[in-house]
Amino acid sequence: MILIEVNQPAPDFTLEDVSGNPVSLSQFKGEKNVILILNRGFV
Repeated sequence: MILIEVNQPAPDFTLEDVSGNPVSLSQFKGEKNVILILNRGFV
């Protein structure tokens, strides 16, 4: 796993949207963004 340091740019990554289309973080460069990370909880 790659460690991300505080105050450094996030590495580019690609995920699929709800329609199955690829979306990359780099597509939003220069825009204000919010990334939500949802934890499914502890098992």
